[in-house]
Amino acid sequence: MTIKEAVLKSLDDLNKLANYLDVHDNIISKGYYDFKKAKTPPATISAQLGEFIRNGDSRVKRIKQDNGSYSYYLTKNESNIDLEILAGVPEEKTYKNHKKSYLERDLHKLLSSYLKNTQIYSKTIFHEQSNGKDSNQIWSHPDMVGIKFLNLQTKASQNFLKSINRVDTFKLSSYEIKKEINSDSDLKKAFFQAVSNSSWANYGYLVAFEFSDSLSEEMERLNQSFGIGIIELNSNPYKSKILYPATYRDLDFKTIDKLCKINSEFGVFIEQVDKLLTAQERYYKSTEKELNEFCDEYFSNDSEIEKYCKDHRIPTDK
Repeated sequence: MTIKEAVLKSLDDLNKLANYLDVHDNIISKGYYDFKKAKTPPATISAQLGEFIRNGDSRVKRIKQDNGSYSYYLTKNESNIDLEILAGVPEEKTYKNHKKSYLERDLHKLLSSYLKNTQIYSKTIFHEQSNGKDSNQIWSHPDMVGIKFLNLQTKASQNFLKSINRVDTFKLSSYEIKKEINSDSDLKKAFFQAVSNSSWANYGYLVAFEFSDSLSEEMERLNQSFGIGIIELNSNPYKSKILYPATYRDLDFKTIDKLCKINSEFGVFIEQVDKLLTAQERYYKSTEKELNEFCDEYFSNDSEIEKYCKDHRIPTDK
């Protein structure tokens, strides 16, 4: 075996949190690697474990112990480790170590708050509420949809634009949300799910709470090739950022019609948008309020954000 293979095999053998000495001792006892060329074998193991983390290799994860040292484990064996151990370590605030501590949908309120701050109304689309039992149907649905209206200053100009081309008065967006994207295969799967789910919208986005630094070049290539934007979500939603902007596309009304048929909430969202676009001036404010109440909730202050992240165990030190 190579030293890397020996480390991975030993972590699999141990099947628990293990420090570099545990890994070293297992390699020696099983005879996985000959250290005759290494002056300090334990240090060699420690360096190799660190290299997995620095390179963003999703096979290996680590958590920081009370004494400042690190323990490592294989991602595939994470379910065998007591969640309380993973969640109770003081330094364990990074997303990787909280993989099981919150749900993907816990991130929706963070995203809705970020979008609301940019004048986008957003709504979660629940896949499980759709008609039909085809599991592949999930690739038709966005996780969230958003609408942004063109903010013209006068009612006269708004009405004029509507009379010329109503589609130009708003922009629809689609969002595919993930907790973590740490490997090339994870990125491609999530990205092309976003491509499929956003074919109907003006803008399509892939959103994740954490991206591995090693994926920047591939994200840029995919963004340039397919036009899907990429957003890095932050526990403070107002610190979220667009890593790569989405490319504008014309609306696909046939797919919008399909989504309206298979998912009632998507259909109601489109109806609410249409009501606001066609509302008479005296009803505009009440119709806008109705749309706002139908859409996802968002935070009104920083204290709410802090409490929400704490209650849902979303890491806040990214």
